[in-house]
Amino acid sequence: MRTQFVLAACLLFPSAALADEPRPDASRGDRMLAEYFRAETGRLADRCLADVRSLEEWTSRREEDRRQLAEMLGLDPMPPRTDLKPVVTGRHETEWFTVENLHFQSRPGLYVTGNLYLPKGLEKPAPAVLYVCGHAQVKKDGVSYGNKTFYQHHGGWFARNGYVCLVIDTLQLGEIEGLHHGTYREGMWWWNSRGYTPAGVEAWNCVRALDYLQSRPEVDGQRLGVTGRSGGGAYTWWTAALDERIKAAVPTAGITDLENHVVDGCVEGHCDCMFMVNTYRWDYPQVAALVAPRPLLIANTDGDGIFPLNGVERLHAKVRRIYRLYGADDKLGLQISPGGHKDIQELQVAAFRWFNRFLKGDSESLVENTGVSYFTPEELQVFRDGLPADQINTRIHELFVPLAQVPEIPESKEQWEKLRDGWMAALKEKCFRGWPDEPGPLDPQQVASINRDGMHVEAYNFDSQKDVRLRIYLAWKDTKPGAMPMHVFVGGDNSISADVKAAWRAAFADDFSNTDLPETPSAEADKSDGISVLIMPRGLGRTRWDASEKKQIQNRRRFMLLGQTLAGMQVWDVRRAWEALRAVPVCREASDVTLHGEAEMAAVALYASLFSADDVSLALVSPRLNDREAPDVLNALRYLAMPQLIALAATKCRNVDIAAPDEENYDFATALSKRLGTGNLIVRRLETGH
Repeated sequence: MRTQFVLAACLLFPSAALADEPRPDASRGDRMLAEYFRAETGRLADRCLADVRSLEEWTSRREEDRRQLAEMLGLDPMPPRTDLKPVVTGRHETEWFTVENLHFQSRPGLYVTGNLYLPKGLEKPAPAVLYVCGHAQVKKDGVSYGNKTFYQHHGGWFARNGYVCLVIDTLQLGEIEGLHHGTYREGMWWWNSRGYTPAGVEAWNCVRALDYLQSRPEVDGQRLGVTGRSGGGAYTWWTAALDERIKAAVPTAGITDLENHVVDGCVEGHCDCMFMVNTYRWDYPQVAALVAPRPLLIANTDGDGIFPLNGVERLHAKVRRIYRLYGADDKLGLQISPGGHKDIQELQVAAFRWFNRFLKGDSESLVENTGVSYFTPEELQVFRDGLPADQINTRIHELFVPLAQVPEIPESKEQWEKLRDGWMAALKEKCFRGWPDEPGPLDPQQVASINRDGMHVEAYNFDSQKDVRLRIYLAWKDTKPGAMPMHVFVGGDNSISADVKAAWRAAFADDFSNTDLPETPSAEADKSDGISVLIMPRGLGRTRWDASEKKQIQNRRRFMLLGQTLAGMQVWDVRRAWEALRAVPVCREASDVTLHGEAEMAAVALYASLFSADDVSLALVSPRLNDREAPDVLNALRYLAMPQLIALAATKCRNVDIAAPDEENYDFATALSKRLGTGNLIVRRLETGH
């Protein structure tokens, strides 16, 4: 029999949280990306709470901020408070307290396992503390006993000192093992598109845990506190920010600012449960400020590699401004102790004293004992006879945030226009909010103009946004006079003809030595009689960055922390490239324009077509438009199903031609096109093996 104890602090690679400075030999793409992340992070940090100058300004926006936070956690609207169905499955006694092993359902089938520590000899309802656990795994022979068993010493201390304490398991490391690592290691980028984060599940479980505590006769429901460390520290922030029933909070090593996460690389040491879906582009002091003016002790060590001290201090300084507006300086504390990312005694004692002060009104008593463990994992196990068959914990990521539903076909043009305008507003406000507020100058500059083997080849650089300079490539036959059709390709595309590819490769050998541009054209490649334009959005071609799987994953997660996604910003790049093309003389004379996208770039081209001010056609080949395969766009699946996006393109573009191996996603758009009488959508079955 072997018991496995793993204290992971929400990370797979503890050494990942090193400064993410570009290496001296870093590629152009690596340097560009590092500068971009630094600049974007700085913009969000500079504006965080900067417009709050008075208490009135803060209180007038506070409830909207709280609503936004709930939305970014997948909790707006809040789910119904269904019957908790609490069940106590066992009890254990010590000289000072009783422990109950229990479970409740925060929503039907979403089980929360925990241990309730009850002081003996209570004469009246006592203050209660919700303890939320960090990422400690306790398993024996493949059976998970939950991280509540690792952190039991906290519950024991609170109970010995007159508190009721509920210690609950987390989603991933509880007795029913759910998932925290969707984007970190499971390739579930559709979590971003769904607007899902396990942080929302943890926050909801904590809110319902407070409901349970208030249902217990031993608890004074007006004196509730919350604390936890690492992952539990993060959930402490979510709970205290969302729920004002919390009267005192001590998050320990559970928060820092965007600069640490994005620029310094701490995101690489954290799983998805530590982050909201940052739709409204917050820095983390904005979360912390929502606790004000309630008592808040921020606890950390000075050597924590994944919650660095400098970020904690920056966050504290911004939050202190809000507490001072309330005249509540004495209710905000900062406890820094020496050490690394560990559950050290000094931080425990500081938390105990904080709760004594604000839940008991006792600021004088010394802490005479510290937390120790009393029970084996088996004794604290809730489900001794197997896990419940109706549990949804292991698939809550598929259920927690509802998918957008395809509506009925509108009966009239007016009804369609109302739907269309609402969907476009959702795209702008919820999906592409991370686009620049001020686009800035394009600064297009020709960098090459070459005649080669009967082909004219040009290249232009332009600024997609500050710190992101990209290149457009053009090619056309020298002998073709007058206005020509123009085919604009997004990224690597089989549909580009062989002679055009050869001309680009010959003229720009360095740029095309490591691109996704296929060597062999497909049967679709019949576009050589016009102007061929290649747009390589950021991350492709000459701006490709570190191609290792780890760096690709963590860079995509950095975009999410900034309220963006890589695909969403590539859509922006295509929009800006389109604007830059208007400055190119040969493009201004083009008679007919088609935007092409293939595979994952088909979705990028599709989104870009919706925001084009020009009359264009759209041609998609083998588009990856399945909900789980399409490039992730923040919140897209929460507000618009893919058939709706295709319908938007079919009514916006002059023509839409889709060559796909199946007809999934297209019925709604086809029916709408027929009803509106546009007839501009063609869906062709593409033979497998294209």
